[in-house]
Amino acid sequence: MAVETPVREPAAPARPTARGLLGSWDLLVLVALVLVIVVGTLTVDGVGNPRFYRFVILEAIPIALIALPMTLIVITGEIDLSVASTVGLTCSVMGQLWHSGVTSFPVLLVVSLLLGAVLGAVNGIFVTVFGLPSLAVTIGTLALYRGLAYVVLGDRAIADYPIAWTTNMIAPIPGTVIPWFVIVVAVLAVLFGVLLHATPIGRGLYAIGNNAEASAYSGIAVMRTKFWLFVATGVVAALAGVFWTFRFASARADNANGLELSVVAAVLLGGVSIFGGRGGLLGVVAAVALLGTLRNALQLADVPANALTIVTGTLLIASVVGPNVVRMARGRLRRRPPEERTQP
Repeated sequence: MAVETPVREPAAPARPTARGLLGSWDLLVLVALVLVIVVGTLTVDGVGNPRFYRFVILEAIPIALIALPMTLIVITGEIDLSVASTVGLTCSVMGQLWHSGVTSFPVLLVVSLLLGAVLGAVNGIFVTVFGLPSLAVTIGTLALYRGLAYVVLGDRAIADYPIAWTTNMIAPIPGTVIPWFVIVVAVLAVLFGVLLHATPIGRGLYAIGNNAEASAYSGIAVMRTKFWLFVATGVVAALAGVFWTFRFASARADNANGLELSVVAAVLLGGVSIFGGRGGLLGVVAAVALLGTLRNALQLADVPANALTIVTGTLLIASVVGPNVVRMARGRLRRRPPEERTQP
């Protein structure tokens, strides 16, 4: 007589424990940010000054802007290294248009955003239509877009913008030292956060990063999704170019040169896996604040520029290695018998 095997009900998902939360990479980044602020305030003159944090925010705005769509791209297993060159080309086109007599801010803004969309679409077409790796494509367009910026503007610097434009772009919210443009960044952060963490599209992005082929078989439009992510990244990078031009009151072809390293460092330090499928925006935003605060505190401490580059590179390596170490440690802890977990 056959004995029926009882059917097990699927286990309910475990609630996060205190140990699990303390092992969260996002939380570790937030703790590191607090430590940098506390240590910097105690040891470096000027770090506790509100003007210091105003400067940190102004420097972090373009990085934070571009890091938002970059997070989504990296979660899908792709990357865009052309973002800084997109900023530079946007600045050059704005400068040339202004020099040619286009003096309407709405026109300059719309043209800049359309340019960013086209540049992002070029990356997206090469990756999704021709099936080329995004790393190779965007290294190529990094050089291409920067070269076009020099073709458009050469070695000139366009700096005769209206003072009202340049001052209003970095003007603080009344009663605070926080630039009003932070509101734009916050709105975009909420939009990207909701898209990633609270919609089927966001779940699809994680699925693509974990297994693009299986995602395609399950009905997710993998290539179309990636294409529009590259377009969105181009548009946001162009917006960062508009901010950059008016913040420094100068349009140059070399604007934002090397900015892509800071963006990628913030995304990876924020816990987004370079292999895709893992990460979130909270850690990335915290990482942008951490990198900006640390860099400016070290500058106030008269640390040489070369040392700052070394610090950024070290954090970039740590951002790749660290989350994997945390996940491995938590995985080993879960595999240990319950009686061993209580032992020191």
